[in-house]
Amino acid sequence: MQAIRWVNRLVIVGFFILSAQAVNAQNGKVSGTVSDENNKPVIGASVKVLSLNIGVATDVDGHFELTLPSGKKYEIEISAVGFGTKTLTDVEVTAVQVNNLNIALVAKSGNLENVTVKTSARKESTNALITFQKNTNAVAQVISAEAIRRSPDKNTGEALKRVTGLSIQEGRYIVVRGLSDRYNQAMLNGVLLSSTEPDRKTFSFDIFPAAIVENIIVNKTFIPEYSGEWAGGLIQVNTRDIPAKGFFNISIGTNFNTNTIGKDIYTYPGGKLDFLGIDDGSRALPNGFPTKNAFGALDNATKTQLGVSLAAKSWAPELKTSFLNTLGQSFQANGGFVTKLFKKDLGGVVTVTYNRSVKNLDYQNSFFNINDNKADASFIYQNNKYTQDVLWGALANFSLRLNTNNKISFKNLINVNTSDYATLRTGKDYEFNSQLGENIKAYEYGFRNNTFFNTQLNGEHNMPSLKSKFNWFGSFSILDQYIPQQRRIQYNQDPTDPNAPYLALLSNTLSQKTGSVYYSNLNDYIYNFGGDITNNFTIGGKKQSIKAGYNFQVKDRLFNARPFSISLASDNPTLRALDPSQIFAAQNFGPADNQFHFDELSGIYFRYLANTILNAGYIQFDNNLTDKLRVVWGVRYENYDQLVGSTRKSDPRYSYSKVGDFLPAINTTYKLSPRSNLRFAVSQTVVRPEFRELTGTAFYDFEVGATIIGNPNLERTKVSNIDLRYEIYQRPGELFTLGAFYKYFNNPIELAFNQTGAGSSSTFNYLDNDKTSAQTYGAEIEFRKKLDFMQAFKRFTLAGNFSYIYNRVKFDQQSLNRPMQGQSPYLINASMQYDVEEAGLYATLLFNEVGRRILYVGNEQLPPVWEAPRPLLDLQIAKKIMDKKGELKLNISDLLNQKARYYHDLDGSKKYNSVDALALSRNYGTNVSLSFAYNFK
Repeated sequence: MQAIRWVNRLVIVGFFILSAQAVNAQNGKVSGTVSDENNKPVIGASVKVLSLNIGVATDVDGHFELTLPSGKKYEIEISAVGFGTKTLTDVEVTAVQVNNLNIALVAKSGNLENVTVKTSARKESTNALITFQKNTNAVAQVISAEAIRRSPDKNTGEALKRVTGLSIQEGRYIVVRGLSDRYNQAMLNGVLLSSTEPDRKTFSFDIFPAAIVENIIVNKTFIPEYSGEWAGGLIQVNTRDIPAKGFFNISIGTNFNTNTIGKDIYTYPGGKLDFLGIDDGSRALPNGFPTKNAFGALDNATKTQLGVSLAAKSWAPELKTSFLNTLGQSFQANGGFVTKLFKKDLGGVVTVTYNRSVKNLDYQNSFFNINDNKADASFIYQNNKYTQDVLWGALANFSLRLNTNNKISFKNLINVNTSDYATLRTGKDYEFNSQLGENIKAYEYGFRNNTFFNTQLNGEHNMPSLKSKFNWFGSFSILDQYIPQQRRIQYNQDPTDPNAPYLALLSNTLSQKTGSVYYSNLNDYIYNFGGDITNNFTIGGKKQSIKAGYNFQVKDRLFNARPFSISLASDNPTLRALDPSQIFAAQNFGPADNQFHFDELSGIYFRYLANTILNAGYIQFDNNLTDKLRVVWGVRYENYDQLVGSTRKSDPRYSYSKVGDFLPAINTTYKLSPRSNLRFAVSQTVVRPEFRELTGTAFYDFEVGATIIGNPNLERTKVSNIDLRYEIYQRPGELFTLGAFYKYFNNPIELAFNQTGAGSSSTFNYLDNDKTSAQTYGAEIEFRKKLDFMQAFKRFTLAGNFSYIYNRVKFDQQSLNRPMQGQSPYLINASMQYDVEEAGLYATLLFNEVGRRILYVGNEQLPPVWEAPRPLLDLQIAKKIMDKKGELKLNISDLLNQKARYYHDLDGSKKYNSVDALALSRNYGTNVSLSFAYNFK
């Protein structure tokens, strides 16, 4: 009923938007931005409609908007003091769609004094995208709103796959230049974002629907005005601001995975709000349940009595056979409005998105003891993880233009990302019988909910009399992770008797591996505020600018885990032989030694707090030394104050550090010709460890079968960067670049596998990195070429990128014959786009492959675990229908569906083969989605 009410509300909102539009149906709108050669907005530029002799001036963002009679084409003239005039022909105005234009003006010189450049509107808009990249102050790439609109991408993660040099892991995590996601950083509307994953230093880019994105800028070289905490890429996502006119769009769809469609799936009893990714309280600790300290003070009988309320239920998986259970659903609604508030322009964009998918991750995992290149298994498990993933969110952005020179924006985003899963496991465990191994059956049930919220208030103020511009912002973010009642149980069978019963692996020892009931809450609170001021001036007839700014960030974390366990003081084979649906019935718990007991794992590391305070300031100069030479240079200072574990120095969890870093950068661009650049950049950046990596908290990972433990001695990674790049922009929409880069990593952070025994005795640890360094040498080629020189392929565009990277690690000045964790030796991206704009038909074929890389670092006794290369092929097709107001989209991800393999390279061949020890393999299946969208213009 709640879902029906929400749909009704959205339809009502759409009705009012449509009604308002109907009043002005005879008119249409033209809007856009005017920028200069340095991609800065031209404020106060004149935009005139020649045939009607009307016009407007651009505002603080270089933005303009015209309302004109529809059904016609116009000539529009753009002029500004100090710039050559530009005239756009064939500017079409319709009542159903806003014509968005991006216009680049060229500064006047001797031969441009009285010259007017004339070009078509369509060519100018395409050229503006390439112009931005060509004239940006760093090595960067951009995806425009127009490119996103004409693509079938439904979220930012999919759109980023179109950027050469980038690849996507798991549909959401970015890999730049072969560097793992921990080395990249994200910004939203100019404000630094925190990680969206509490246990991983990364950002999930699938949380932003493509429909709300204005543009995406990917920086590959550092400039001081932005965060210095990255080494691969800085991804800036800018969402839509004041729309040119109201709109309302709805999209619905379905999706499936080839591993699940039409097949039986398994789940477990949950709650009534699971379809929203929200636990309704059915998994929560009962009201009034004792705190950790109070529970620890209770006697064993009372603890067991309380434990019955948590454990006395069926632990057996439920079989679902309906075909509908394997289908996912998607829904998206976007609305925008433009109005007046106290005679000021007020606009807003509101988006609601929902996606549910059902998957079966078919995977095998094993651990080995390796001696003389011979692998003896500790265990071999075959698993099926049945997951229902729910991703929903809402965005609400509002902007108020006070006048031409001042604007205030209020932007909000909430995202809920939940994985509800049941894992069924079979296989062999050699922990208690190293020769034959015991047969096992195991089950895990979990509900992992991540909620991300961000709100921003910012202002932009132009001060013409001072030739300056002032920006300020304030931001607040929350990242919550909630894991209620995660349960695990394992059964073992005597290998010498095939008729022997499976007995639950329960003893007098408390364990996170079996008989476990786990709860945890993690809460991150992030506060940001800051501002910058830019002053423009002229030296020798050349435009110059100086920019200075400050950013303050506070991040607080509270983590509290409650790991409970069921134990059996005296063996009771009859009790242990009961199946999962009966074994933990209430009558099986009690005070007797041969009955189940319930207790909580003790230890201070199951709870910690953390805090960081970042003070950052910078000064940056943008100097045009000659007509061809531009230098952007400056320095950023970041003072990072970090407390992890506890506020008491006597507490063994206590870890405190305070360090300041000067991060200089120089980005030089030499214009060899109007269509080519030579760029050279040098910079220093840092990458800091996440809280989870610094704590001693031990968490048993059921998927890999080992315990992951942090390291409080980790230090930040300092990265020195050098880039050299040659660029050619032969035609609008085309480019060719050839580049080389070098990176030096001081103290890179790596996760290592420590084989200390079988099963839960094995651990993953973050290496103490104070004696480690790494060097990277790389080269990359990028191209984008229209194939219209051949008649048969005139509607095709071919794009691609190849990166070669050589990386090696040193420990204590001794060279190791391996790259650092996560570093690939090569990266291949290729795409073929087919575009029939007049028919509204678009298709894209995308190929990606990342070279083999280390998943987990090894040690002297155990070689590292390598990830084998896996080619990915994606197909996306979109077709406009119903007078182009409707659109059908088909997305097929991972067409080849090859297994992901992670292995110990025993023969040193650098390729996976049958001789190697396969530590982990995953079959993700092919994902297929079909959606229908309709625009109520």
